[in-house]
Amino acid sequence: MLIILKEITLRESKMAFDTKLMEILACPVCKGKLDYDKAAQELICNFDRLAYQIDKDIPVLLENEARHITLEGSVSHSSNEQE
Repeated sequence: MLIILKEITLRESKMAFDTKLMEILACPVCKGKLDYDKAAQELICNFDRLAYQIDKDIPVLLENEARHITLEGSVSHSSNEQE
């Protein structure tokens, strides 16, 4: 019983941390709000249409590592990367 309670407490504390983290994170390009896409494990800037990868629970907030999101909804790589 004690183990289950500890696991629940750890999950709740992590969720609170994630919420606080989202409150202070901003797009490195426009300094605007980022939205969390849980399924894709990305942070999305709708203004700049950029998707920032989350790698091992760490957001990679580098413009040259971001993917550009087109109006059609498909995602392309940054202009720095060769296709």
